[in-house]
Amino acid sequence: MPSTIADIPATINLLRFIATVIGRKHKPRRNQAVPNSKGKPSRQRGPIGQFFKMGNEESTPIDESVPPQTLSSRTLEGLAEYIKAGKASKIVVMTGAGISTSAGIPDFRSPETGLYANLARLNLPYAEAVFDISFFKQNPEPFYTLAHELYPGKYRPTITHSFIRLLHDKGLLLKLFTQNIDCLEREAGVPDDKIVEAHGSFARQSCIECKHPYPEDDIRRHIAAKEIPRCHECKGLVKPEIVFFGEQLPQAFFENRMLPAQSDLCIVLGTSLTVQPFASLPDATRGHTPRVLINKERVGGLGNGTDDVLLLGDCDDGVKKLAEACGWLEDLEKLWAETAGLGKDQAESAAGGAPDGSAKSKDEVLEDEIDKLTKEVDETLTLSKWHEEKVRGEIMPRSADGADAVTSDGQHSRSQPHEDEKSILGHVFVSGPSEEAPPPPPSAEPNNKEKDET
Repeated sequence: MPSTIADIPATINLLRFIATVIGRKHKPRRNQAVPNSKGKPSRQRGPIGQFFKMGNEESTPIDESVPPQTLSSRTLEGLAEYIKAGKASKIVVMTGAGISTSAGIPDFRSPETGLYANLARLNLPYAEAVFDISFFKQNPEPFYTLAHELYPGKYRPTITHSFIRLLHDKGLLLKLFTQNIDCLEREAGVPDDKIVEAHGSFARQSCIECKHPYPEDDIRRHIAAKEIPRCHECKGLVKPEIVFFGEQLPQAFFENRMLPAQSDLCIVLGTSLTVQPFASLPDATRGHTPRVLINKERVGGLGNGTDDVLLLGDCDDGVKKLAEACGWLEDLEKLWAETAGLGKDQAESAAGGAPDGSAKSKDEVLEDEIDKLTKEVDETLTLSKWHEEKVRGEIMPRSADGADAVTSDGQHSRSQPHEDEKSILGHVFVSGPSEEAPPPPPSAEPNNKEKDET
């Protein structure tokens, strides 16, 4: 601390110098200052700046006149030449929801077709509440409604998932970092020890109270039967180990987050790179490591490095082009053909086609799935209050004047919600043709007071 007022300016200058050293102590990510489109050096971040920067920040694409340092060219051909020459033997892959949309699974943040955009139309307090741990503890039904639709086994992996498997089969995959919870990488055959699920997944499940693991066969049976599973040890709520809002990321993410620095190629697929700390992973690569983005748009500052390759467009199309350039297309198509039996129900639904007998497009299949998903969540929210009142009326003793009975301790005599290990969600789902549908609620349109209470 300064001893006199006269020392304050000197102290400020010292702090500024320290801040400058922290930001510039290490060499820039691309080994040297890279001129931008205006001919001036682009701003490079030190390690601390990279850690705290927001994802998907604006940046200036590198000037085409600046030569690459590692690749022969910043093109698909230059990338394929690098791979075929055996220079890419430790590849890290980073994926988001964009690699699963062609399987029929909606992403989260697309403005019109994303899961959040559709849930926002429903009566949740906010769309993300379905993945909020506090909300889940109070009401697990909306999440398990989604789980019934999204649980592994209903969807076939995409050709992009098979491309990641192909990298593993060729001995080139160092690690896959994924934000997805759908387990389609596993369905495609990528081994568990090669996957870091940054936001968790349906692959494992445990009690949120005692943390005791829960058997996979049991939770699969409960979800198929539309029941809420309960812990065998303490009867607490069981949840797949998906990272909800309010929970810590898996330890495996932090144990492996520096692996990109050991890679010789980074492939980023189908992600907006908006969620930290995942969004900082591409910047953890070394300055001379090529990075390729296969995505519908440029994100996360990718494209401003000397060896960044942008393949903008559909993920499936992008990986097929890369596989073809590497001479792997036949291998890739064989691997993907092996997944044809996975997600059979989903594939048959898509094959049903339009009323005129023509095959449905990806957008049509996706729209059908979203409609189905939101309809069932809507069923949860509109019927759950009616169901609670119905059950309450059946089990709650009434006084002579019809009021709810009150116990000796002054509390209403009512059962606690979700206390049964086999809490049935049958009232949540639309009944099939062979099932007896539940009676409709007393009023199809709740009044404003009921809406506010919901």
